[in-house]
Amino acid sequence: MSECPHVLDLPRPEPDPLTGTCPECLAIGSHPVQLRVCLHCGHVGCCDSSPHRHASRHFTETGHPLVRTLEPGESWRWCYADRRLT
Repeated sequence: MSECPHVLDLPRPEPDPLTGTCPECLAIGSHPVQLRVCLHCGHVGCCDSSPHRHASRHFTETGHPLVRTLEPGESWRWCYADRRLT
């Protein structure tokens, strides 16, 4: 799998997750489904299987396209801009 061009824009080292859960879900009393961490700033958000899609919303609001899964045993990354794994 080749890397998308957005990978070149990532900070080095990549930021650590800012929290251990989706703070937006926590604030509204919702249960986050499958967490994602923004590889540009460390924001943690819930995935698109969650009712509120906070990781996608973070991309829309900030333009930060790359996330990594925070699920145990998984290590994949997703680019929202290119709509593909990277």
